[in-house]
Amino acid sequence: MAELALEGLVEGTHTDAGAVLLLPDAYQGEPRAEALEVAASRSASAHQYQRVSALLASTVMRESEAVLARNVMGDSTLGSRDSQGEILTVSVICAPVRRARKVLGIIHLYSTDLSRAPDPDDLEFTLAVADTVAVALENLKRRQELVENLTRVRTENVQLRERLGVQSQIVGRSSVMKAVAEETARAASSNATVLIRGESGVGKELVARSIHSSSPRHDNVFVCLNCAALSSELLASELFGHERGAFTGATERKIGKFEAAHRGTLMLDEIGEMTPGLQAKFLRVLEGHPFERVGGSKPIQVDVRVIAATNRDLEKAVVEGLFRRDLYFRLRVLEIVVPALRKRPEDIPLLADYFLKKFNAETGRKIAGFTPAAQAKLQTYLWPGNVRELRNVVERAVVLCRGQEIDEDDLLMTKLATAGDTAEAEAEEEFLPASLADIERRYILATLNHTGWNKSRTAGILGIERSTLDRKIRRYSLEEKG
Repeated sequence: MAELALEGLVEGTHTDAGAVLLLPDAYQGEPRAEALEVAASRSASAHQYQRVSALLASTVMRESEAVLARNVMGDSTLGSRDSQGEILTVSVICAPVRRARKVLGIIHLYSTDLSRAPDPDDLEFTLAVADTVAVALENLKRRQELVENLTRVRTENVQLRERLGVQSQIVGRSSVMKAVAEETARAASSNATVLIRGESGVGKELVARSIHSSSPRHDNVFVCLNCAALSSELLASELFGHERGAFTGATERKIGKFEAAHRGTLMLDEIGEMTPGLQAKFLRVLEGHPFERVGGSKPIQVDVRVIAATNRDLEKAVVEGLFRRDLYFRLRVLEIVVPALRKRPEDIPLLADYFLKKFNAETGRKIAGFTPAAQAKLQTYLWPGNVRELRNVVERAVVLCRGQEIDEDDLLMTKLATAGDTAEAEAEEEFLPASLADIERRYILATLNHTGWNKSRTAGILGIERSTLDRKIRRYSLEEKG
């Protein structure tokens, strides 16, 4: 818009250079020449555009009146010096861009040719263009406000739909899912930290969103961050923010997820992947201490409810020194375990139908359902990827299905083992006995360790006499460790 207006002015007046200079949108106070920003500039001469003098710009904006000056060679109050210190301006027009008594900027035109001196008609033309530019700026501002309002309304609508729809997305009528729903409702009424556990793809984020949407914080934001997706340095920056120049590439200050989730809920997925060093800082924030942005020194206090999620064995990580014991107990104030899909087979048909309707609506297809063979395949498959895998399988089938119903050939399954199968295989490999005597030896030792080497109790559990246990301990050369 500014470029177009300036092109018409330079061509339609007795000038050969000029610019449209505007104040920033959020500018407050008395208009100052130093605050003007060049929106567009143009020069038809051999010289580059020279910015308007501060005195002339300030006078025009303060008085809100245009200025036409001719034969001003060498006058530094009306012309600016170039890089060589010369004042090339011989005639000048400076007109305010104003709307409803508010000055938005100026139009600055000048001539460097004595034979091209602007006249009063040029001044009137410049004023008319300035008024048109002001109207255009006002319209652009209103349009931007409408866009921002529309974006805000859409965001609020999305959040509202999420709150209303999150419960419907947790599909299941099995007893274990009913228990999850009850635990979710109880957790929502509290402000305590929640630890959600379950295999990858079971729907831990949906449970977290359900807790947030049913909690007193539902009017505020829900922020989710996957701890496994970032390096330790980037994760610290994402969590706590960083100051400009804190590290290479930090060109601007950035607030972290904790600040973004102020008065709302922060979900940290895959919390078990957080490094011990970062765990210590995270624990302090959980305990109510202020934190500082990376590269900063200003303490920041936030009010955030934390929901953590993991598919790792945190107890094992604590024993191995990979996860802080104090953080483990601080996170596990409330715990919700989301069962794997293979442990609730009665929910598979419900979920499959739910996803079928969802993708029918998205793709415009009208697939009626699943054939008996497809239903049987869905029921017998172990679903190592859980609900996420079922969703993807149904989506693919909806896209590629050629009939009115999804058949077993439309269902593309994987040959990956489930997490449970993998754990059992590892256990079998680790404890594979060499003989029956080895089995007995391992069993007796495990029982002794369980009872803290209380031999009377151990003999009772094993169903043997105390004297028999003593003989077997000597026979197998068993010794108490530690």
